Parts: sequence; C-alpha cells; structure tokens
Amino acid sequence: MSRYLRALAAVAALAALLALAPTASADTSATASKSCRVGDSRSYNTTYVLSISVSGTRCRPGRKVIRAFHSCRPGKSGHCSGVLGYSCSERRYDKIRTQYSGRVTCTKGGKTVKHTYTQFT
Repeated sequence: MSRYLRALAAVAALAALLALAPTASADTSATASKSCRVGDSRSYNTTYVLSISVSGTRCRPGRKVIRAFHSCRPGKSGHCSGVLGYSCSERRYDKIRTQYSGRVTCTKGGKTVKHTYTQFT
C-alpha cells in the first residue's frame, strides 16, 4: 500500500473513532461550576440574596437549597447547619447593628451550592 493510501486509511480510522466519541456539546452544565441568575433577590426568606453559584448540580435545585437554608435559620440571627441532605457552613462579615452579610457553602457529595446574602436585623 502506498504512503498516501496508508495516511488516508489512518485519517479515516481516526474520523471513525471521533464519530463514536461523546461530543463536547454533551450536557456538562450539571458538573461545571457556574453562576446562576438570582432573580427576585427578596424571594429567598432573607433580606437580599446577592449571588449564587453551583457545581455538580443545576441552578433550580441550587435555589431550592438556598430557600431551605434561610427557612431553616431561626430568626434573623439564627444559624442552620444543613438542609435537604446538604451540609452547610456560613461566614458572616460586614456586621453592624442594623445588618450583616453572609457567605454560605452547602455541599452534598459532589454537589456544591454557594451564595452570598445581606440580612437586615
């Protein structure tokens, strides 16, 4: 077989393998870390949710975790260690008498939901 035919056969074999491989357009949105649209920032049972990001899950279930987290907190200064099977940790900053901000990370296996919020006291 000539060099040209061998090269052509190799290219054809490679093309066949690539056709069988999963494409890059496969749904990777459930595993990639991404920012989510907040929407109505006052609809999360706290004063304002400022940002949301998820990894290993989608935005809609992430918003559900955030709403459950803030419903779990007893009162404006309360804490919640976990909801819906997620374990949550929170760091509060910019504390003044009338408000504070919080950064929350909730994890469950390979899923992570993060958000920041401001709470008026």
